[in-house]
Amino acid sequence: MPYLYFRRQSGQRMESFFWEMPKDDVAAETSITSGESSSTAVSNDDRQTSPLATFKSNYEKLPDYLKRCLDYFSMVTKRYSEEKGKLIRLLLAECLVPEKAGEIMEDLAEQIIWELIHLGMLTEDFLGGRLKLEVPCEYKELCLFEVDEQYFVAKAPNFPICAVIEDDGNNILPNFTNLQVRSLFVITAERRGLHSSSISPTPGLSQAYMQTICSLQSLLVLEIDGHIEYLPDEVADLVRLRYLALFDSNLNKLPQTLGNLQKLQTLDLMCGNLRELPIEVLTIQNLRHLLMSRSIRVPKEIGKLTNLYTCSGVYAGGGIASELSRLTQLRELSVKRVSEDHASELCAAIMKMENLLSVKLEAEINCYSIDQMYTFLPEFELFSPPSLLQEVYLCGVLVEIPIWLFSMSNLTRLELHFSDLTETPTTDIQFLPNLKHLTLWQAYKAKLLGKEFCQAGGFPALQTLTIDSMFLEHWTEIVNGAFPSLKSLTLRCTRLRFLPEGLQNISTLEELFLTTVHGDLARRLKSTENYKIKHILKLGAYFEGGKFIYVGSPEEVLQHA
Repeated sequence: MPYLYFRRQSGQRMESFFWEMPKDDVAAETSITSGESSSTAVSNDDRQTSPLATFKSNYEKLPDYLKRCLDYFSMVTKRYSEEKGKLIRLLLAECLVPEKAGEIMEDLAEQIIWELIHLGMLTEDFLGGRLKLEVPCEYKELCLFEVDEQYFVAKAPNFPICAVIEDDGNNILPNFTNLQVRSLFVITAERRGLHSSSISPTPGLSQAYMQTICSLQSLLVLEIDGHIEYLPDEVADLVRLRYLALFDSNLNKLPQTLGNLQKLQTLDLMCGNLRELPIEVLTIQNLRHLLMSRSIRVPKEIGKLTNLYTCSGVYAGGGIASELSRLTQLRELSVKRVSEDHASELCAAIMKMENLLSVKLEAEINCYSIDQMYTFLPEFELFSPPSLLQEVYLCGVLVEIPIWLFSMSNLTRLELHFSDLTETPTTDIQFLPNLKHLTLWQAYKAKLLGKEFCQAGGFPALQTLTIDSMFLEHWTEIVNGAFPSLKSLTLRCTRLRFLPEGLQNISTLEELFLTTVHGDLARRLKSTENYKIKHILKLGAYFEGGKFIYVGSPEEVLQHA
């Protein structure tokens, strides 16, 4: 059901509070607040004849469970778009997905997302090479209504609410008086690009701040984006917590009391200094998604987490590779610092994961060379991919493209990072029938790409292509019939001076993202080679020597070149 919300601002600090209206109150509340939504002020009669009326009609036809999910997505994506995986995990944590006997909850949540995409109520954004989702403004106007604080507090004291705090670094403790906070999202000052008013920069959210948060015993969702001094033992008091995310945190350890969070489903730890998990995590039997940055050592009996669907950022050395073989229910696996020491055990473990949909293998960082960021990734010569595997991410130097990739008819996404290949990497992979997303990130050392990169009919299903290269200077030609399904092209090639002839013939292409645009290329696109891109709906560009990324029609964006 729609959300009422109010904003409380003091200097650079912003707090927003959202309340999902009960179904019985929706008609009365929307009649009061119609014309007071966050983006527009129109009367009820005007709404019936305005373009918004069509969106309102579509919205009202939705079944209640889809309405609730759309309303929630409107709130979550109010500031910026989000990745599909995160939205799925949040839906589960907020208990917004109706259960069905014999069905996996993550699959049901994904079906909801695809249904909303099909209805045009969630839009996909591939700009920059990574799929993100957001709710169109017209539907946000129907899902979110802004009211004043007094009205909100009078209506919502006994109902669960969501709070979003954009902090200013001045250690002002949040005030949740008379509010039952169920979900809390905090963005710290340094993540917002702000500085503390004190002489020394803020170390992040203080001990007192974190203890205030840990007193919110109704919390289901807690996400903190930025530094915190520490995670207190009192986090164990959040016994209802289902989702805990700490992004860009400077934590180097977690409290042992974390094991008390028995309802926790998602533990998302993007903590650069964290090196190991406490053994108490193994007691959280409801844990379904364990996401970590860097290479974190997990307890040796990680195989006890039999409900785990995602295990990301794990270090597989020290006997852990063999232990991973017990996680046969895994859907997503990401392993860092992969080396020959444990390659055979890891290979055998992955082949046992019959439900695996996505795998990411990252080699050791190369500390001894300025030319190669990563060491060689083991070849996995005896590897036979699990039959359901759809996504493969390989990060590290490759001697050649692994042969086992060519037989993966189910493959939908392939990413090669820092491969240092000297031969065209697409010779065989362009014939994979279901490949939709391809990323080549410092994967190919050539200065020149030619028509052999994609033959006529090559990449039949490819929708997004991302190339990042410090070497590429000229892409000469795209033959007719190549890339018949391409929607989004991202080129992060600072030396690129020529876009390929034939780009203008890809009628399906909707988005082109260029960064950093070489001066020569910018001049050509404004004049003699404008015909190559003028058919594209959305151009994103960061120009050489500029300060901003411009997004719009080619004509609008090139005015800033």
